[in-house]
Amino acid sequence: MTAAPPMRTKALLADTTSVTLRPRYEGSNICTWIGFKHVNYLVEEAVLIHFARSGASARLLYEEHGLGLDIVRLDTRVLHAFHLDDEAEAEVVPDTSDADSTLGFKVTLRVTRGGSSLKAVTATVRVALRTDTYLDAPGQPPGELARFATERLGTDAPAADVAVPELPADADERAVLTALTEGRNAHAWKWTIPYPYCHFTERLQMSGFLRLMEEAKDRFVAARGISIKTLLDDRKWIPVVPRSTLRITGEALMEEDLYTVYTVEEIFKDLTYTARMDCYVLRDGALALTATGRIVHGYALIENRRDWRLVPFDQRVLDAIGGKASAR
Repeated sequence: MTAAPPMRTKALLADTTSVTLRPRYEGSNICTWIGFKHVNYLVEEAVLIHFARSGASARLLYEEHGLGLDIVRLDTRVLHAFHLDDEAEAEVVPDTSDADSTLGFKVTLRVTRGGSSLKAVTATVRVALRTDTYLDAPGQPPGELARFATERLGTDAPAADVAVPELPADADERAVLTALTEGRNAHAWKWTIPYPYCHFTERLQMSGFLRLMEEAKDRFVAARGISIKTLLDDRKWIPVVPRSTLRITGEALMEEDLYTVYTVEEIFKDLTYTARMDCYVLRDGALALTATGRIVHGYALIENRRDWRLVPFDQRVLDAIGGKASAR
């Protein structure tokens, strides 16, 4: 067995890591293009490799020091689409100040097109080191990383821009969903968190919230009569995502009921729309926000198996996104 490299905190906080990655086969759902979720997975993987090369792999941090490596914020811009079998040249640059309680990174993904290297993705990432409290006798964090250790996720990420609705006494599922969507152009549902979306034995991880964000879009357009398959079959349109942001503001635990709300906030002309996703758990009769984020969507016309081009929304799509009755 190869011994782990010694922990080099200076490298973790100061050195740049470069690595070549390939998007996973699972992320190629329409023709050979890679969806936003798997683009974010590439960003996540690049950051994990940076930790490992600095001698602070996620495994070592957990097994030796009782720290769970949790990505708690992602802000990702997609400038050029990735295709199946593309190679991403990832660069991870540490971006942590002396006053920060989480570790920060700037990630750039490049892809080769026509012999030129193009900046395809830019992202900012924040990482928390969550002290493990599920098992007895947690290890001690290394001295250099002690300031990044936290007993609970989300303590550094207040969500003042999200109003948490109050619930009537003994609110049932219908009452909760009504409270979350009333007066909004929104769609919501309840879901029980399964273990494949979790990590470190107990809590929903960032990739799980990304999967929920993708599902929220899918549920929303289906409820509005313009499901993904409907627009594919009718006009060969696919949704595209130029930007997504997501932050964990609290902890959601395995087998808890999670309420997810997808709210359209802005339609920009007839080209893109921005939706917010908020995730809540119900504890002691009150809603607790566990994650919030935004995603920008447009539509592209599939021209052939290799190419697509952005198209403006037509009236049917505008009505559906805007919540008007003429959506069909």
